[in-house]
Amino acid sequence: MKKFNLEAELKLLPEKPGVYIMHSADDTVIYVGKAKILKNRVRQYFQSSKNHTPKVRAMVSNISYFEYIITDSETEALVLECNLIKKYRPKYNILLKDDKQYPYIKVTINEKYPRIFMTRQLKNDGAKYFGPYAGGGTVKVVLELVGKIFKPPKCHRKFPDDIGKGRPCLNYHIKACFAPCTGKVSEEEYRRIFYSICRFLDGDHKSLVSELEQEMKRASQNMEFERAAEIRDELLAINRLDEKQKIVNSDNMNDMDIVAAATTGDNAFCEIFFVRMGKVVGRENFRLVGASDRTPEEIISDFLKQFYRDAQFVPTEILTDTEASDADVIAQWLSERKGKKVTIHSPKRGEKRKIADMVRKNADTACVNYLAAKQKNKIQNSVINELAAAVGLETPPEYIEAYDISNISGSDNVGSMVVFKNGKPARSRYRSFNIKSFEGANDYKAMQEVLYRRLKRAYDEEDEIAKGTLTRENAKFLPLPDLMLIDGGEGHLAAAQEMLQMMSVDIPAFGMVKDDKHRTRALASEQGEIALSKTGSVFKLITAIQDEAHRSAITHHRGKRSRQLTKSELDEINGVGEKKKAKLLKHFKSINAIKAASVEELVAAGIDRKTAENIAAHFLR
Repeated sequence: MKKFNLEAELKLLPEKPGVYIMHSADDTVIYVGKAKILKNRVRQYFQSSKNHTPKVRAMVSNISYFEYIITDSETEALVLECNLIKKYRPKYNILLKDDKQYPYIKVTINEKYPRIFMTRQLKNDGAKYFGPYAGGGTVKVVLELVGKIFKPPKCHRKFPDDIGKGRPCLNYHIKACFAPCTGKVSEEEYRRIFYSICRFLDGDHKSLVSELEQEMKRASQNMEFERAAEIRDELLAINRLDEKQKIVNSDNMNDMDIVAAATTGDNAFCEIFFVRMGKVVGRENFRLVGASDRTPEEIISDFLKQFYRDAQFVPTEILTDTEASDADVIAQWLSERKGKKVTIHSPKRGEKRKIADMVRKNADTACVNYLAAKQKNKIQNSVINELAAAVGLETPPEYIEAYDISNISGSDNVGSMVVFKNGKPARSRYRSFNIKSFEGANDYKAMQEVLYRRLKRAYDEEDEIAKGTLTRENAKFLPLPDLMLIDGGEGHLAAAQEMLQMMSVDIPAFGMVKDDKHRTRALASEQGEIALSKTGSVFKLITAIQDEAHRSAITHHRGKRSRQLTKSELDEINGVGEKKKAKLLKHFKSINAIKAASVEELVAAGIDRKTAENIAAHFLR
């Protein structure tokens, strides 16, 4: 690349709209911006720095060269800026925290028989997408609500191919699905239900309720009382939801989003409330990084550009607690996307100002909660540092694994692995093991088997990653821990270290020693026991880890025995196979409830009468 002549390049800048891209010496994109007039905007960075913020001065000092792209309009520049920020995630731009795909609810209305599910991929495939939502938990709640009201199929059957094939599943019998598999639901009715789901997700409850009421009346007049009752239940569920939702403006029923931001240090928290038909139907909170030295107007502007870049739905009105920079340009961009005028403004008085203030209070609360969590993490990190000092580690063990073995008189051996990251449980990383290599009581052998299988899985995953058949993000046994804690004393520790040596793994390991009352007492090492002060934070952390490992092992052991008991009892009954067994347990929840059920109750659970009679007779013996 030829040497970049700054003065010459500044003179060549055009007086046109476009996007400018700042690069560091190693070609990394460190900032992306848009300009109505490129020449004026870019030159400002390289003029007197006395009016620049510290962050801008730091950025300019790292600029090795810049490039630019001319566009036909400022709106086109804004779209390009959004896309380039998403692509490069430059260091000096304000960024939505984490480069992740937020979840959406997808309704495949483009298919003959639509489906509904969560997705993180937006595609131009004719389906309808609702969101984005801040997390999968929020989507789960919404999907559960849709399931209760409209009862769409949750199975993996393909329609219309599977209509009339096989028996309806348990959801049909417990009235949790409108069961198109029975052949009693026409394609027209199927699609009507999914159109209602779409309108419900859009927040259009008023007109949906009106249409459902009319349909309920028609069904009653046609003596279709079962269908009328189903619609009545849908209406009751929607009305209950409406009662819970805050009415923010009963006179103006436009759809709107309300956005407010609060900052602390380099972080900004943007709260967004979704109002549909005059009611708050949802809210999300987002953290942005790189907000220091940026004005509230700039923060709101950057949030709007990044949030609505991928949003499937754009309201006709967006309220902000502070005027957004480039509000007119962003509104024009969103209007073009929506095909209808979109307004962005910050109300100064009246009902809408009160709404914006309410959202701002929630953003302030998010800031306070973040600072509290940060302080808690600071304390937790201090504990990790103390632990490192206590056991003689050079670096704090941020990733800790603890192991425990559980059995009853040597039978049904199981092992558990619990994980603590930065002093807190990481339950998604927990793993359980059924001991397979021997029978009888031998905690040492059981611990060695657990460690062998855990480490072998890690090695296998490394091989898969090298081959390109697995990504490191999807690995279940990577990374390896910074520290291993073994429930038990010197004998348990020696067995564990023997396996670590055999597997050529250099991970510090210590035993968690208990006293006569089965409570944490000390740590075991190769050199002997390490005493812990019972009032110290390290003692409390080790106790929490040991208790969690024990709880996990006991839970897994009980679950295994329960499954074995259930299997042995139900498998003795003529006519009860795996599917019926699963159906019974899902409906009755426990083997005791099945034992107490009458023939009629068993039939109501979806069991044929002959098998129901066999079950009842078996448990009456």
